[in-house]
Amino acid sequence: MVSAERLREGIVDKLAARAAESSICPSEVARELGDDSWRDLMPAVREAAAQLALRGIVVATQGDTVVQADGAKGPIRIRRGPQWGASEAP
Repeated sequence: MVSAERLREGIVDKLAARAAESSICPSEVARELGDDSWRDLMPAVREAAAQLALRGIVVATQGDTVVQADGAKGPIRIRRGPQWGASEAP
């Protein structure tokens, strides 16, 4: 199983590799860190995004609306938050 810390690092790494205004899909992180059962990682990736969102490092969105990553129904995107870059460790 992939640790919560590794999932948070995966989210931050994916976002860091993109333009500042870009977003990622949680499935990108799950696919990179998981094997053929990456779908099983999706709830944990959303939870990791929610933990980062609590610290302002990321925000989860549906369209232009900010949502809770671990409580939103349907697909979400993860973007850089207002505290992006202000924290050392995910």
